[in-house]
Amino acid sequence: MRVSAYPLVAAGEAADTVLENTPVLGAEEVSLAGALGRVLAGDLFAPADLPPFPSSAVDGFAMRAADGGKTLHIAGESAAGRPFGSPLAPGSAVRILTGGVVPEGADCVVMVEDVQLDGDSVGVPGSLQPGTNFHRVGDDVVAGQRVLERGVQLGAAEIGVAAAVGLARVPVRRRPRVALMSTGDELVEVGETPRDGQIPDSNRWALLAALREAGADVRLLGIAPDEPEPLRALVVEALTDADALVTSGGVSVGTHDLVKPLLESLGRVMIGRVKLKPGKPFTFAVLAEGRLAFGLPGFPVSSLVTFEVFVRPALRKMQGFAGLQRPVLPVVLGYDAKAAPDRTEYQRVTLRRDGRDLVAETTGSQSSSRLLSISGAHALVRVPAGESIKAGSVVDAMILALP
Repeated sequence: MRVSAYPLVAAGEAADTVLENTPVLGAEEVSLAGALGRVLAGDLFAPADLPPFPSSAVDGFAMRAADGGKTLHIAGESAAGRPFGSPLAPGSAVRILTGGVVPEGADCVVMVEDVQLDGDSVGVPGSLQPGTNFHRVGDDVVAGQRVLERGVQLGAAEIGVAAAVGLARVPVRRRPRVALMSTGDELVEVGETPRDGQIPDSNRWALLAALREAGADVRLLGIAPDEPEPLRALVVEALTDADALVTSGGVSVGTHDLVKPLLESLGRVMIGRVKLKPGKPFTFAVLAEGRLAFGLPGFPVSSLVTFEVFVRPALRKMQGFAGLQRPVLPVVLGYDAKAAPDRTEYQRVTLRRDGRDLVAETTGSQSSSRLLSISGAHALVRVPAGESIKAGSVVDAMILALP
């Protein structure tokens, strides 16, 4: 085992370094059909008023409020998409359906439940107020109004807003292209029979899911051999069409840990070790043409925790998200928590509700090899280096999923 040449960097400093060196990717236009989950590259403005015409909020009769309490002649009908088309004469009403155009001259709509019908006449109640039961032009949106801000992720409601104001295409940030590989001769593909000393490669599939959830387009490189030249050839080829490289394993200081030397030869290793548990060997490098490389530890939990702390925020910055971090909420510790003396620790917890409080309970053994400690976890509780925190204390938790 060699002695590492890389200084131990505080976790917060490491996170700042990653983001400071992460670029925002370029923009492209996509149709609304391909916009789900994408991030707006610019503000969206309404080209016209919405609604573009006065429209009824109910089924009923459009009329003049001044004619309240009278029996009115039914002059015709205004249905959605089929307006009455003429000004409304005094002493008349127009049958109107929800969404129909309120004709010129009408200033209110009375609900059908509140009238008395008699052939082509309708008796209406008194004390009607102008503006009742219809939407004026621009009630929802006025022309030129900003309807969606840059950095927002497009979900169902946001895509609906863009469609409602007539925008068939929207500007979004490009998705990060990420090359993903595992390293280590001890790994075999899932489904194959391991030989003595081998284990299935679980990290690549966990990271594939995490990368896709974070918005990346992923190219799988498989399991890289613990041999310098084949490893280099695989990485160099992958980087021709990738914004970032994510590796799992091979970043410690053993004689077969080849990722750090390779990244040094291809660019600059900015971080080689972090004061973090789990995840001390985490590595971050800046390569040619602004490409990034994230060397994640081989232990499964270390791999996923360092992804959450360092990689996911970087991927969100690449995509132009306004918010880069997971939400953080105060929780009440349901157990005594203690960190390593020299490293900040992210402990995996489940959450339960106790009245108005969220109570954090440990997921059991926090071993970095125990993938079950993060499976089903709702949050990561940050415990500063060397600190002991008693049950009942309120701490911040990075929320992965709410119960």
